[in-house]
Amino acid sequence: MPNEPFEHDDDGELAVEAARPKLKKPSMYKVLLLNDDFTPMDFVVATLKKFFHKDHEEAVKITMSVHLNGVGICGIFSKEIAETKVNYVQAYSQANQHPLQCTMEME
Repeated sequence: MPNEPFEHDDDGELAVEAARPKLKKPSMYKVLLLNDDFTPMDFVVATLKKFFHKDHEEAVKITMSVHLNGVGICGIFSKEIAETKVNYVQAYSQANQHPLQCTMEME
């Protein structure tokens, strides 16, 4: 059959090209610390260093944002990593008897 719209391989069978999956970047999430009137600032700084690997200057800057603005961004991560960090911070805060709250939101 002339002008067939399909390609055939050497055996005369229809050659099928594998569909290429369309990859998209994973959704990213901001991990946030929320202000409270009871958690000491030194504890917040230590938490940022421990779980988010911030140097002292960056940890203090984020802590001041939490204190002055009510919220501070700790970092931006994939969903699974953000959830893990939130859970670690919550557990660490509770274990140290502080009400520090950590949450995440889609960027």
